[in-house]
Order: sequence, then structure tokens, then C-alpha cells
Amino acid sequence: MTVVVAIQMASGPMVNANLLEAERLIANAAAEGADIVVLPENFSLMGHDESDKLAVRESDGEGDIQNFLSQQAKKHSLWIVGGTIPMKSGDDARIRAACLLFNDQGEQVARYDKIHLFDVNLPDSGERYIESETIEPGTEPVVVDTPFGKLGLAICYDLRFPELFRDMLDRGMEILAIPSAFTAITGKAHWETLVRARAIENQCYVIAAAQGGYHASGRETYGDSMIVDPWGIVLNRLSKAAGIVKAEIDVERVDNVRKTFPAVEHRRLYCKVD
Repeated sequence: MTVVVAIQMASGPMVNANLLEAERLIANAAAEGADIVVLPENFSLMGHDESDKLAVRESDGEGDIQNFLSQQAKKHSLWIVGGTIPMKSGDDARIRAACLLFNDQGEQVARYDKIHLFDVNLPDSGERYIESETIEPGTEPVVVDTPFGKLGLAICYDLRFPELFRDMLDRGMEILAIPSAFTAITGKAHWETLVRARAIENQCYVIAAAQGGYHASGRETYGDSMIVDPWGIVLNRLSKAAGIVKAEIDVERVDNVRKTFPAVEHRRLYCKVD
């Protein structure tokens, strides 16, 4: 069995304070025997303004946030899915929202850049989000071989695009980690439905680590971090506040579900991400 932990935070505008909170929660996860820890989207910074992340962006392979993730993974001998951190892009006005995977030796073994950007208006609250103003989108799905199974990486708004996960399924995905920061409104309406749907339709585990609380910008995030099995059963969850969500998973269950209920094999249409 593999022990997985989703970490829930309510990150603020100070990177150092967020890293201290992440350090505390990672230590708690390690004490619970975690093999894999998943941090939420924007774990290191939820600023007053979306442009705040430009000031703390890092180059690939160097920077305080990346060093922190590497050190924590090595210190606790566990794998860390590093939520998202702002990385330099080819555009000085925008960053890449990168999800970095570190192994238990503290080595970066994968990077996924968020493909789908949250450009929406929420009429019920008057909220407006235009991520494309400050984020340059990625283009390539990522699935990684790990000692625990084939791990797919995705981020927040990606959750609404099932063709992405079909592509990841074709790459062998057995476990999906999806760091997120759903708004309170969209989370209430769709979060659990989407997380469980991705688990059911792809017959995989989903580790959904979320921001949950109030932030300096005035934004409220939904929380409800959860771990879901390939049958769509919620193994554990945390509705509000900072904390950890722990569950035991076994990729043999993925194989069993896919063999006894072979919906994946019954597909007749195939979607590919260009």
C-alpha cells in the first residue's frame, strides 16, 4: 500500500510565511507515514494581485521555492508534487504556472506547465479572472513513472477538460495529482462532481489538493481537498481550514477495476491533445 496525502492551505501574500506553513504540514504528513504529498495550486503565494507572482518567479532548477521543495522531499524521504510555482517564461509579462515533482532524494523528476487558463467572469459574485494576462500556457500533458504507479500531473482548471485526462490515460496514468484553487462559487457547484468524474471515467485514483479559505486579495477558495479511488469513492476529505488529507492507495485496485469493469477498453472515440 502507498500512503498519499493532499495538503490544504489558505496561502497569503508572503512567500516565507507560506513556506513555513507548508513545512509544518509536510512534517505532519511525514509523521503519518506519507509516501507522496501533494501541495495545492499557488501554495507559495496567493498575492494581493495576480501580477504579484511576477516578482517571485524562478528559473528552472534554481530559486528559493524549488530549493524548499527539494529539501523537504529529501529531509522526509518522500515524493512531493509541488502544487504550482511561478516560473520564468518567454514573455516578461507572464510566468508559467509549473507543477514540479520531486522524488525522495530531493531531485526534480518532472515538470508540468498548466495548459488550461482560467479566463472567466462569475456573474453571481462579480468576480473576474483572466489568468492569460499573467500566465503563459503549457502545451504538453505529463505522466511519470514512480515507485507507486504512473502519476499524472494536472492543475485546477484543467479538471474541466476530460480530453486532457484521456490523453494521460493513453500514457498509462494510474494516479492523478491535481493541485487546485477553486473559487468558493465554482467549488460549491462543481468541485466534487469533477474530481469524482475524472476518477470514475479514467478508473484511476485522484489526489486533489486545494486552497481553502480567505486570501489577501479578497478571494475565497473552496477547499474540500479529497482523495478518490477508481470507483469514485471518496476515501478522505477536508472541507475547510489548513490541514492534511491522508489515504492508503494500491494501484492493483486500478488494475482490478479496469479488468472487471473494462470501460476504458470499450472506448470507440479517442481524443488527443495537440
